[in-house]
Amino acid sequence: MPTVLGLEGSANKVGAGVVRDGAVLSNRRATYVTPPGHGFAPGPTGRHHRERLLGLVGAALRDAGVGPAELDGVAFTKGPGMGAPLAVVATVARTLAQLWALPLLAVNHCVGHIEMGRLLGAAPDPAVLYVSGGNTQVISYSRRRYRILGETLDVAVGNCIDRLARLLFGDITWLHDIELGNL
Repeated sequence: MPTVLGLEGSANKVGAGVVRDGAVLSNRRATYVTPPGHGFAPGPTGRHHRERLLGLVGAALRDAGVGPAELDGVAFTKGPGMGAPLAVVATVARTLAQLWALPLLAVNHCVGHIEMGRLLGAAPDPAVLYVSGGNTQVISYSRRRYRILGETLDVAVGNCIDRLARLLFGDITWLHDIELGNL
């Protein structure tokens, strides 16, 4: 049963978790929150991740009850996402993998979401329209492989939905409260 430390930080959230044979043992994360009406920029978001990631790694390992010697690998989000946050996560993942002499696994962010759906749902071979704030991909899974059938990293359906919601409903900062569990 492989035990893997996973690091994610493609946008305003950064996280560290431990998974063993498909079971999530820990899942620590921190969210970079900007003032209402402001988006998050790569530089400040990357600095946020840099300040928090090692603490999240330590907490995730403690929560899971494992140490570096019990890990079989380190996985990290390779992309798509924002450059500065991705670079922070990749640097920490590479450093830990080298320090602990573990294999390093780069993960497509969208595929990571789909794998969670496959793990928790009943779709063994999904075809997915992945809609995010910064990218959109059409992805299929067949014969134990993912295929990206089409993608755009510059025209994101998620941003279109966000903008439409702001036009229709005005200030939608209440969405952050739902996401953070504050309602």
